[in-house]
Amino acid sequence: MALRGLRGATTLDEDTPEAMRERVQELVSRMLAANGIGKEQLVSILFTATDDLHSLFPATAAREIGLGDVPLICARELDIVGGTQRCVRVLMHLEDERPRSAFHHVYLHGAVGLRDDLPA
Repeated sequence: MALRGLRGATTLDEDTPEAMRERVQELVSRMLAANGIGKEQLVSILFTATDDLHSLFPATAAREIGLGDVPLICARELDIVGGTQRCVRVLMHLEDERPRSAFHHVYLHGAVGLRDDLPA
């Protein structure tokens, strides 16, 4: 098995615990489903959030969908002028035999345009 990284991002319409739960759970679930990844393959997940998000840790939302035994950590995204607002980014580390090119990174809502170099 090789260690692989899978990226994703989403945005929130408003900074509320409910919005954070909904969007993070949607993103993480779509990342797993789109790539046929089982929870047992996960090594760890890093979440970053922009400075305008304060209502809930993204990792809390992930734990609520059964990822409590996966090491999760949250950090602040760089505050770049013109950057995407109310944005949560995800970097999943997982074990898989497939090549990096086989994975589909997932960008939802206002984060769709963050990586226009990746196929949709």
